[in-house]
Amino acid sequence: MTEGMGEATEGIVTGTISIGEVLTLLRKDFPDVTISKIRFLESEGLVSPERTASGYRRYNQHHIDQLRAVLKLQRDQYLPLKVIRDQISEVGLDPEGPPRGPVAGSGLQPEDFRPGAGRVRLTRAELAEACGLAETTLAQLEGIGLVWATPAGHYDEDALAISTIVAKLSAYGVEARHLRPFRVVTDREAGLVDQMATPFKNSKDRDGRAREQEIIRELASLLIHLHAALLRAELVRGGRG
Repeated sequence: MTEGMGEATEGIVTGTISIGEVLTLLRKDFPDVTISKIRFLESEGLVSPERTASGYRRYNQHHIDQLRAVLKLQRDQYLPLKVIRDQISEVGLDPEGPPRGPVAGSGLQPEDFRPGAGRVRLTRAELAEACGLAETTLAQLEGIGLVWATPAGHYDEDALAISTIVAKLSAYGVEARHLRPFRVVTDREAGLVDQMATPFKNSKDRDGRAREQEIIRELASLLIHLHAALLRAELVRGGRG
């Protein structure tokens, strides 16, 4: 074996391995990870692989544990990269340890901001039955832009998720008309995210496209945290928390 080279046995790395071998290891638990993603996390200071004299990246067990921890926090807690970076610099990361830092509490994951896979295809009647709302209520939600059908005329997993949340809110007396501001705020925030990602949209290289997707996810994560922090602060200030 060449000096400095390594191998992975049952997921444990001895010596160092290439970025391609790292990708193979990580994809067992994180199927959507790519080489561009790994390079992006390096550019953000979340992992610092060794470099050979020829400039090739080499990763040891510590680097792989760090990557796993970062990907796990993104997937399970939806933490912004800055929060993850601060944890690394302050106390390090244990991929199997208890979660640290703020949690958005939204239940969303980074993958939720990828285009839908089209696994759910419901008619309006089926959607109403699945979420427990009347079809007239669904029509109201469509009227204010909270739910919409696909071009093929079906309702997808996003429509089901939104309708299910609205059904839970209705148990507290929240009506469709109360939710109109959410559409306005969402449009503004989506426009902001799109504007911030614009410089990377026309990139033809894979790393540029990966960075665009990461920026979109990072902004979405920060906006979710901002909503949670503002609502908590307002409720505490008003003595309702």
